[in-house]
Amino acid sequence: MIDSLFNLARPLIHRMDAETAHRLTVAALAAAPALRPSGDDPVLATQAFGQTFTNPVGLAAGFDKHAEAVDGALGLGFGFVEVGGVTPLPQPGNPKPRVFRLTEDEAVINRYGLNSDGMEVVAQRLAARRARGGVVGVNLGANKESADRAADYAVLTRRLAAVTDFLTINVSSPNTPGLRDLQAESALDELVARAIEARDEATQGGRRTPMLLKIAPDLTLPELDGMVAVARRRGIDGMIVSNTTIARPESLRSAAKNETGGLSGKPLFTASTKLLAETFLRVERQFPLVGVGGIDSAATAFAKIRAGADLVQFYSAMVFKGPGLVKTVKAGLAAEARKAGLPRLGALVGRDAAAIARGEAL
Repeated sequence: MIDSLFNLARPLIHRMDAETAHRLTVAALAAAPALRPSGDDPVLATQAFGQTFTNPVGLAAGFDKHAEAVDGALGLGFGFVEVGGVTPLPQPGNPKPRVFRLTEDEAVINRYGLNSDGMEVVAQRLAARRARGGVVGVNLGANKESADRAADYAVLTRRLAAVTDFLTINVSSPNTPGLRDLQAESALDELVARAIEARDEATQGGRRTPMLLKIAPDLTLPELDGMVAVARRRGIDGMIVSNTTIARPESLRSAAKNETGGLSGKPLFTASTKLLAETFLRVERQFPLVGVGGIDSAATAFAKIRAGADLVQFYSAMVFKGPGLVKTVKAGLAAEARKAGLPRLGALVGRDAAAIARGEAL
């Protein structure tokens, strides 16, 4: 039913500018009665960073920036939803236009710049729906004008830890000047230490909210070494690989290909999946990974799992393939586990990581 409605509406949606279409989609999902998805295949059940997921397919941060449509998104069949990025203070983000469809490439370029309603509004929305369940995380970002960005992550953590199932330190958005500088090992070490301390203070005597770290796909391997070292040393609970890229592959054909901002969607798949495999080899199963970037089918989602992801996320592909992609990906992943004769899909995590890191098996 949802896919049929999407197919009917798609020509109209794609005649709108990309940001207007995005806002209307979120508003429609927020206003619609929350669906009750059918039960997930038991083979998809996943345990990661202390959470239980009925399936490993999540909605990536960037779609529901302000936590307006959490229940609607969960109703599409996602196993978890990540909202945000959220900043301590409200901020408008970058000037418009700032989102561009690359239709020929099944990709999107955005330079939103962490537009956010702010942590107080998001905290209230999450608290109001908390009793309805579902695994919901929050992606954290610093205010553009902040004099102490590491402090922003600590403030966000203290305020949001009690109303979410996991928090993600996002220092990999390319659209806030200087934010990616925080990926450097020394800067990251201080930031993560402060965020972890804030998390522990906020959850003292109660539930310990998992803390994840989201990285860029444009890292060199020495830079990745430093980030993984910080994550392991400071007790990060998981890593998300990866954010959007500032690279522009030569294969891009769309007219908007040279717009500045982060590129997401199909062209990001190979680079992000190779980085995921490299991360898996360095992490040595100390904590789980979430694979993001270019997922547009069950096959690409399964490639992320073979590369080392316990969980996967997407949303750019739904711009072109619609919300039915969630069901398609889940069915394909379940089929892969059964084909391998395994009771759980998780047994295949990292199976081909070494080969994928070498540029093979994709």
